[in-house]
Amino acid sequence: MQRASRPKRPIWLGDDPTIVHVIDQRQLPHHLVVAPLRTVDEMIIAIQEMYVRGAPLIGVSGAYGTMLAAIAATHHNEPLAFFKAECDRLKAARPTAVNLAWAVDRALEATAAATSPAELVEITRELAADIAEEEVENCRRIGQHGVELIRALSERKDGGTVNILTHCNAGWLACVEWGTATAPVYAAAAAGLDVHVWVDETRPLNQGARLTAWELGRQGVPHTVITDNAGGHLMQHGRVDLVIVGTDRTTHTGDVANKIGTYLKALAAHDNEVPFYVALPSSTFDWQMRDGLAEIPIEERDPDEVRQIQGLVDGEVRTVLVPPLDSPAGNYAFDVTPSRLVTGFITERGICGASEAEIHRLFPDK
Repeated sequence: MQRASRPKRPIWLGDDPTIVHVIDQRQLPHHLVVAPLRTVDEMIIAIQEMYVRGAPLIGVSGAYGTMLAAIAATHHNEPLAFFKAECDRLKAARPTAVNLAWAVDRALEATAAATSPAELVEITRELAADIAEEEVENCRRIGQHGVELIRALSERKDGGTVNILTHCNAGWLACVEWGTATAPVYAAAAAGLDVHVWVDETRPLNQGARLTAWELGRQGVPHTVITDNAGGHLMQHGRVDLVIVGTDRTTHTGDVANKIGTYLKALAAHDNEVPFYVALPSSTFDWQMRDGLAEIPIEERDPDEVRQIQGLVDGEVRTVLVPPLDSPAGNYAFDVTPSRLVTGFITERGICGASEAEIHRLFPDK
């Protein structure tokens, strides 16, 4: 994938293989800051405070966190017990994104037979790199499958602009490379298809306005930032051809947890007969949960993320208070879109309907 100048990935190991480097996504789009992470505590902070975010990237970060735990375990009298305890702390860092527990559990399984701290380090370092590459390849394949939806719409419009609406950031910043929801867009642009993206600002942390717009702009993809509540209006007037979003956890029956506000977009899309697709790698399916509304934990974050907003003022990034000083705020980070509102899923194995039968048709091994 060719891109304008930027760091290689949102997470990587440098010359010192004991330090994990991440882009601090809180600082984008105005400042590009790289944070070095040396300890499990620092990785947990990075995950909780959203230096890193997005289900696949959280999973890769969790995998590298197990490497940091293994390195720290070399200094403890009971290294294996310490390692397992640190892995439990990592898994608890953010509850909604299933990739985090999935990646840490893979590390625990891979190291179950380890007999020394050095072996723990070697296994977890190799596993983290493998998981990162797996997610890159999964996202590339999501793009290959998803671009066919865009191509069909382009042909139906005689080569006219295909307008795609997305919510939050499900791009390479969230997924190591390509992204999930953006992978079909990048593939379409590379194929010469005329695409335009409506970018929901995605309050309260503005991951759309800050991150998706930054990504698309650096890639040269035409886009327009809109308020979160404008999507329904655009759909009513025929200005949205397709909605593609990502997800932090999807049940194997088709219920989708994603950034707060996704459910409202799905309702608007359903009412206006606009196809609503969710792009995800298989690592983001929860193969145990059946009822998303009842079972998926919804993270509630610091109310100050709602009460305050960050922006560039006179060349400096500043935070300002929006509501009255004494007004309380609620900050529900995710909502659940029921399967009945989802047209289908775009995965690394292809596209399927939003039902248990369809999902398991693509993933019979699960």
